[in-house]
Amino acid sequence: MLVVGVLAGLTVGGGVGVIAAASTKTVTVCANKKTSMLRYAKNGKCVTKTETKVVVNQTGAKGAKGATGAAGTAGTNGTNGAAGASSPTGFTARSVCGSNGTTLCAVGVPGPGGGTIVYVDSTNEMPGYDYLEVAPADASTGVVWSTTILRCGPGANLSCQTSFLSDASTALDHIGLGTGRAATAAIVARHTAGAVAKTAYAAGVADMYTTATASDWFLPSQDELNEVCKYASNSGQAAGASTICSGGTLRTGFTPNFYYSSSEGPGYYAVDDGAWSVKLDVGGIGHGERLELLYVRPVRAF
Repeated sequence: MLVVGVLAGLTVGGGVGVIAAASTKTVTVCANKKTSMLRYAKNGKCVTKTETKVVVNQTGAKGAKGATGAAGTAGTNGTNGAAGASSPTGFTARSVCGSNGTTLCAVGVPGPGGGTIVYVDSTNEMPGYDYLEVAPADASTGVVWSTTILRCGPGANLSCQTSFLSDASTALDHIGLGTGRAATAAIVARHTAGAVAKTAYAAGVADMYTTATASDWFLPSQDELNEVCKYASNSGQAAGASTICSGGTLRTGFTPNFYYSSSEGPGYYAVDDGAWSVKLDVGGIGHGERLELLYVRPVRAF
């Protein structure tokens, strides 16, 4: 019997038969005891009385590595993908709103604090914050803007009801979008220094307001209250401080009353004894003396 390489050269009927198979397999042949002839056993079985079973391993030696073929031609370059829309600098879209807390925040959508989103800062007018949320209810239906405690003015020794908290220049810093939190903190600090209860003045009432999911509410600045008015009156006006609320038919949950902002402004009789306010069904921005009893609707920013 002759077995060569990967192929088995076997004498079959006086000749040589070549059986090819995969190099990792074996071949079974049967040797006839009388004729000494071999036959290929396809099913791997031999006649046990007249044949002897022979299993041949076909694995041969590994051949030499062939020459590397020529490189193929380069394929055509693919087309460039379309550029994605860029987000405004300083704005981050967040999916923390809605009743399930996973909805993308937008005007009119329930906010994470239990209120409603009234402003989305897509143009970065509110540094440090992306959304403004109005409280679900009024915090007061009649409270003064400040008391007569002698803790205001440049020397912190004048009545807070007839003087700027500090001075006219500082007051101007607390009017725009994103300034209500700082303005509220400044008002509260002056009154706290005089041991005045937060329930006695607008900023204090807003500062102590809480919901089941938030406690960081504050008295909105003039421009922030303007955004509350746009939503509350369903005016359909463009967002941003450049558009003054024109009023309209109020949504459910809001009242046609004057609401205080945390921004200082001129009063009727002196340049430093007033505060800015808005009547939600009328719009515009008004100013009056700080001793008036007006409504308070807190907001929060995040």
